[in-house]
Amino acid sequence: MLKNVFFDVYTKFKLHFYQEIFQRFQNREASLTTVETFCVETIQALGSPTINEFASFMRISNSNAAYKINSLIEKGYIRKIQSQRDRREYHLEITQKYIDYYNISVSYMVQVMDRIARRFPPEECAKLEEMLSIINRELMPEVALPQGNALSPD
Repeated sequence: MLKNVFFDVYTKFKLHFYQEIFQRFQNREASLTTVETFCVETIQALGSPTINEFASFMRISNSNAAYKINSLIEKGYIRKIQSQRDRREYHLEITQKYIDYYNISVSYMVQVMDRIARRFPPEECAKLEEMLSIINRELMPEVALPQGNALSPD
């Protein structure tokens, strides 16, 4: 039962995102392919990775990563920033254009979280937060996220 309910909630978040993206395609506002969307979401989640860090995380070659990154730079969704510590190294950063794109899914998550806060008493919300924190910290060790993700809704 828990698996089914969790899967349904996860699926609804994905489907809502897809609905919004396809609506933008219809209005000709979207310019990211599916793979590019995955790439830029990964760059955002990793915090400000180098090209090598991005390639390693995605388990792709550096040349394949560079090709995808150059496409995202051309489209204006990310930029390369030279490292102050090591001038030979460049970090990838998302742009405001991507933040606007990303807010499609974040705004729905915030809306659902607001509904949860209105529907359930504070102690149940606190328990849900505790459970999600444990899931994040302990039960999903395969994917590490940097602390203080800049686009996490607060």
